Formats: sequence, structure tokens, C-alpha cells
Amino acid sequence: MSLRITNLEDLIGRTLVFGIPGTRVRPEDVRLFQETRAAGLILYRINFVSPAQIRRLIKDLEEGIGRRLLVTVDHEGGRVVMFGGGATVFPDNLAFGEGGGAADAAAQGGIEGRELRRLGVDVNFAPTVDVLTAAYSPNIGIRSYGRDPKRVAALAASRIRAMQAEGVSACAKHFPGLGPATLDPHLELPIIDCAWRDVRKCHLVPFEAAIRAGVDLVMSSHPIYPKLDRSRIPATFSRKLIDGLLRREMGFQGVVASDDLEMGALKHFGGAAVSAIRAARAGHDLILCCHRADLQRRVFRGLRNAYENGDLDVRDLEASVERIEKLRVWKNPRFAPGAPRPEPEGDALARRVSRRTVSVHGRLELSRAKSLCVVFARLSEVAGKIFVEKELLDEKAFLGKALSRFRGKKDLRIVPLNPEPEDVKKALAAARGSVATLFFCYEAHMMPGCRELLDTLQNEINNLTVVLLRTPYDQDFVRPSIPTVTAYGYRKCQILACIEKIV
Repeated sequence: MSLRITNLEDLIGRTLVFGIPGTRVRPEDVRLFQETRAAGLILYRINFVSPAQIRRLIKDLEEGIGRRLLVTVDHEGGRVVMFGGGATVFPDNLAFGEGGGAADAAAQGGIEGRELRRLGVDVNFAPTVDVLTAAYSPNIGIRSYGRDPKRVAALAASRIRAMQAEGVSACAKHFPGLGPATLDPHLELPIIDCAWRDVRKCHLVPFEAAIRAGVDLVMSSHPIYPKLDRSRIPATFSRKLIDGLLRREMGFQGVVASDDLEMGALKHFGGAAVSAIRAARAGHDLILCCHRADLQRRVFRGLRNAYENGDLDVRDLEASVERIEKLRVWKNPRFAPGAPRPEPEGDALARRVSRRTVSVHGRLELSRAKSLCVVFARLSEVAGKIFVEKELLDEKAFLGKALSRFRGKKDLRIVPLNPEPEDVKKALAAARGSVATLFFCYEAHMMPGCRELLDTLQNEINNLTVVLLRTPYDQDFVRPSIPTVTAYGYRKCQILACIEKIV
């Protein structure tokens, strides 16, 4: 092994991936990256205004610190979109799993690879290769390709090969499988009680396929897997799972990345610095601490102290840096040639997959109704937290245009994602004033007000059709006699595909 980097602090910095809070580079951001030597930048929705602006942000930070960065992003498509311009807005993985195939996943990978390279991205922390189970999944859900491990494996491998062929390193996540989690690790600590037999037969299958496809990175997950590691520690800290299973048994020779150490799942494990030390000891190469500068500095200092006093082995650090240095993306120019733009064929692929994905339970008869009450979730309500397409920021205007083929009278009612009792009462009154009602259900599992609205309409309205947006698991709450349309996501292409089916 021969490394150009010999300074301990520079070696540690090479393993760190940090985020910054704004859309412009501030002097304190430059100081953070200079002091910690951090070599990785992760970009979020809060960093993005426009393609030109995000390229300027990357350029300004690199010029400010005087060195090349490893630019990363969580840009999965569907629910997890970080760039609101310059890239195609694809439906979620579950849409591809239900209505697409390996060729569609490959097409997506190639398109997003070209788009992301023009925006300056080196690593995309995608795809999610977790396999769903029958249990409700609040975090993964539509981010997964589905419940068939072989199908998940085939689609993920196709997307990975195509994305990497365009110069963007892909990342299979969340090892050893987050699909069975019934808690969201962003908020709480899941405990996944899968036995080794189930994990090998199901949840490891897509990771094995990703490794065979040559995936550059694998990201671990934070849950505890008590039957896989009896020490009952999160997988992030488990040397048995990271170094033993992933590295030695499965033969993965690429870069292992932690998930964000600031997540709620790790809040009771001693803080970010302790978590970073434990993650490095388990066998991670890249350590992600994505939001708070104070925690990012603690992570750097904690790792430096641990290597200096022998709690961590510098030889492991050198091996990690060597793997990071081998990433193909360091050979790329910062920006691929050409102005950032969505690929011409991207939107057509998104619409084609969305149309094939929409599933219908029961008989749809709304198109014949003389009047229609449409109860739609106020997606603009969360635009400050997640990406919402600009057309959906004005829900009434969007619906009016999308439902233009319906010739009867339309009453468009926009309700909060988690309606209050008064919202439910008003929606019911509007529904009673129409011959038929179309309810777009956002998330009845997580939103008690949404569940109350669904139940109220089912109990009180005769001619009701329900569209399931955010999660197909809400089918559990819909009576078998109620016609149901499942979108497998709430992107514009998916909502339009549902409306085409209905009217």
C-alpha cells in the first residue's frame, strides 16, 4: 500500500462526510472543512436553489479550502429528492418494482448518472435495496423495490451498473436490511428480530447482487439485530456485521459508509463522537455526520484522540483511506460537460413506469358521475421539509387541469395532511353535496387525522373511491367494497397516472 497522505489529521479527514446548512458557502463553512480536513460534502434539499447555484456552492467551497471534495447526495427519486432542478423527478423504487423491469431501472440509472455528473455529484447514496415484509414500514416503504428479494436484486443491480457507467458511484443501502423495521431510525431505534436464515435467504440477496454488479459503496443501518449480533448494539457499531459479514464473508472490497450519525436511533449511545469511534472500529470507511457543525468538530476530535491513544488502529484508517482513494470518481472532472438539465427521455420514462404501476381494486365508475367532490392532501404543507414539485404547490390549479376530462361539476377540497376534526367535518359536508367522492389518502398509518377522514368518508359516503398516495399499506384500512387506486408514491407523474385511470 502506498498513500500520498501520511498526516493523521488528513487521513481522518479523508473519511469524513459533512453537510453545511445553507445555499451559499459561509466563512465558517470553510473553517469547518479546513479545521477537520473533511473530504466529503453531502448535499441536501436545503442547499439547493437552482442548478447554477449548486454548482457555484461546490466550486466556492472547493476554492475556499483549496482542494477537491467528494461530493455526495441522497437522491433516490420518489420520496427522497434533493435537487429540484437539473434532474428528472422519478417515481419511487416501489413503482419500478411493481410496474417496471430491469431495463427501466437501468435506464433510470443512466439518466440520473448523466444528470448528477453535470451537477457535480460524485456519489449518489442510492439505490435503497432493502426488501419489504408484510409489516408496515414507516421509513423504507415505497423507497424499496418490493418484497421479492430476487426482483429487488435484479432492479438494483441494473440501476447500479448504469449509474456507475456514467461516472457516479452508487451505494447499496441499508445493510444488512432495513425493510422489516417498524420504526424510523431517523427518529427512534428499531429492533429487527430476523434470524440468520431469514436474513441470508431474503435481505442479503440484493446486497450480494450489488456486490457482483461492482457497486462502489455499501451503507449500513442503525437498527439492532439481536439474533445476528447478541451484543445487542446497532449494526453501525457491530464489527461482526460490518467487518465480519459484509467485508470478510460476502467479500465486499469497496467503501463502507455509515448512515448519518445524528439520527435519533443513536441518540442514547454517547453522542456523535462516540458513535463515530464505534462505527470506525466496526469497519466503516466513510463516517457521515450531516448537519451540526459542533457535532462534526466533535467527531473529528474524537477520532483523532482515539487514533492517537491507540483505541483505534491507524492501519485500519490507512486501509479505509486507500479504499476511498480508489473510488473512480476522483478521476472525473468536477462537472461533466454541458449545462445541467433533465435528460430528454427522463420524463417519458417516469410517466411510462407510473402508468404501468397504478393498480386498481374494485370497479371505477366516477367518470359517469354528474358531480364529483375531490378531497386532496395539502402537499404544499411540507414543502419546507421535503421536495414538492412546483405544480403541486397550488393543489387546486393542478387538480383542475388534471381533471379537465371530467365533464361534470367538480368541488375541489384541499385538506391538511393530518386533518383536524373541523377539517373532517367540512370535507364530509362537501362530499355529501356531490354524487361521487374521490379521496387522495396521503398516510393513514402515520396521520391519525387522515385515518379519521378515511373512516368517516367510508362510513358516510356511498360513491367513494380512494387513491393511496404515500403508502400502499393504507389498503389495510380501506373496506374491500371501496374501489381503491394505488399510486405507490405522490410525485406528479404518479398522481396523473392515477387520474388517467379514474376519469
